[in-house]
Amino acid sequence: MHEVNKDLQRERQNCTFDVEEMTVLYDGGKEKTAERRYRDNVMVSTKDYYSGVPEYYLGAKEKYEESIRKSVIIFGLVRKMQREGRTKITDIRHFLQCLLGSAPTYDGTSMALHYLMFVPAIVSQGTEEQQAHWLPRAWNGNFIGSFAQTELGHGTFIRGLETTATYDPDTQEFVLHSPTLTSHKWWAGGLGHTANYAIVVAQLYTKGQSHGVHAFIVPIRDEQTHQPLPGIRVGDVGGKLGLEAVNNGFLGFDHVRIPRNNMLMKHAQVLKDGTYVKTSDGKLIYATMLFMRVVIAYDMVNYLTKAVTIATRYSAVRRQTPVRKDGPELQILDYLTQQHKLLITIATAYCFKIISTIHWDTYDEINEQVANGKLDRLPELHALVCCLKAIVTSDTAQCIERCRLACGGYGYMLSSNLPALYGQVTAACIYEGDNTVLLLQTARFLLKTWQRLDSHTLPPTVAYLKTASSEGFLPKWENSAEGIIRGLQVVAMRKISACAAAIEKRVTSGVPLEQAWNLSSVQLVAAAETHGRVVLATYFYEGANKMIAGASASTGAVLRRLLELYLVYWALQSLVDLLKYTNISERGTEELQAWYEELLVILRPNAVGLVDAFDIRDKMLHSTLGSYDGRVYERLMGEAQKSPLNKEPDYSPFHKYLKPYMQGKL
Repeated sequence: MHEVNKDLQRERQNCTFDVEEMTVLYDGGKEKTAERRYRDNVMVSTKDYYSGVPEYYLGAKEKYEESIRKSVIIFGLVRKMQREGRTKITDIRHFLQCLLGSAPTYDGTSMALHYLMFVPAIVSQGTEEQQAHWLPRAWNGNFIGSFAQTELGHGTFIRGLETTATYDPDTQEFVLHSPTLTSHKWWAGGLGHTANYAIVVAQLYTKGQSHGVHAFIVPIRDEQTHQPLPGIRVGDVGGKLGLEAVNNGFLGFDHVRIPRNNMLMKHAQVLKDGTYVKTSDGKLIYATMLFMRVVIAYDMVNYLTKAVTIATRYSAVRRQTPVRKDGPELQILDYLTQQHKLLITIATAYCFKIISTIHWDTYDEINEQVANGKLDRLPELHALVCCLKAIVTSDTAQCIERCRLACGGYGYMLSSNLPALYGQVTAACIYEGDNTVLLLQTARFLLKTWQRLDSHTLPPTVAYLKTASSEGFLPKWENSAEGIIRGLQVVAMRKISACAAAIEKRVTSGVPLEQAWNLSSVQLVAAAETHGRVVLATYFYEGANKMIAGASASTGAVLRRLLELYLVYWALQSLVDLLKYTNISERGTEELQAWYEELLVILRPNAVGLVDAFDIRDKMLHSTLGSYDGRVYERLMGEAQKSPLNKEPDYSPFHKYLKPYMQGKL
């Protein structure tokens, strides 16, 4: 290892808590830390993975080939861990945590959707016989699957999908067809040139009747030649802001036939004669989307921790502008404005780690109830998954952009990895449901809950609405963690109440309900987001206090300060609403601001220690700015030398264009 930058070394010496203890708490225990480090070691151990020119210097075809080469290495290592028993082959949650948390990809992988959606869809929607037929080969990677739902003309509005699957009882086959240009599947990861199977969501028709959207396993390329099968039109969608390696594709069908058993039939069946049999609640067909939104919220932590590790270490190394005329240049981390950018991002990373674990546990709990036929909490789960996916992805994108800007010009360099991280998380804001639409879906649940506030026992995540609406719930404002959460609960309750009143007023005046909803949609989105803030604040408060209870005094104190920083930040961001709906005073707002700035100063000595506790290997950071040794300038220059333009300078453009121009011979 190179000599560590002296400023960075001093930051670590001044840290007031045990970084290893924080890492173990963050991971959830010593066993989980050991397991993760084993996975990390396996993933970064293959030298072949890191050979060659950096991906951002390659053209489109070269990038794709390089991404496939690296994907095969990664998934080969995952398969190895499966065979060794280090990764549970049938535990999708465990498997995805391994894949998402430890895979050293730079710009995604075209094989990820196989495990993220193709396999989970078979697990959640396939019968036992279908799972026995498809899962062994799928887990083993004997073919590569994708998940094709979104179309050129329809995304979040799934009921509007145009692809058809018409049952032919004479041959006992489904005929898949794309009747219009806009019915072509679009965006599916790996579909462009990688996958040879896809789960296709299409409108089911049998005996002349429509039965809504259902999922079908469709072969799209020959397993031996990889050529598209007859009637299949498939290709890459083209350049994107990020995730170039994911190989997003389009897919169209010209009367393509598949066997009857290729329809996933756990929740609905088509019998041999074409009779449609519904075996469970139709909403369960959307279970894969709910699962994927939980995964997305979990995965955002991986991007956020990388970005803030990079920006924080760089801020400790970078010096700029002396305070005194003859004094030394300060570390930019010493400026309060830089602390404001980074420390709240660090607090957000810890918050999202805690809430993503609680969120996944909640999903598992309710999903198990649903599997046993108990569906009463399914609407709550849907609303929770929607709002947390929307808020976590949006906040992560804003935080990573803040980190990029905090690094100045060097944050603009692709070698910093910050532009790629930003491109990846902004994509998450729109896939698996546009965030605005998801918040509106949450709002619909909240309004229904509000309308039956006094007549039903409320589900856990919205139980606060009843208590917050009771008299004397918030007699006076209190500047404490608990006081802020109660204040946010009151704001959410009042906003939901205001939305219900606005819609009722419009309907009473003669406006149709659908139009009244649309005219109130800005308020509805704001109400749903505030509800999400309450959930995040509550989960973080509960999870952090559990961690604090098991921590040493010094580590617990830092965790407590992170919790307070996060809550005070969002109280300040919500001041207009707090002033409108609670009894906070002007003095109270001033005290909040002073408290926030005090927390920044208190946490400043631990900034580097807090990101070191994420325990992210340099090879997984992919950053010239964020390496553990802090040798930023050496790495920037070294990476520049890898540019093909510097290795083999091409002077032909000079002779062909520049020289004639300079000599006036054009």
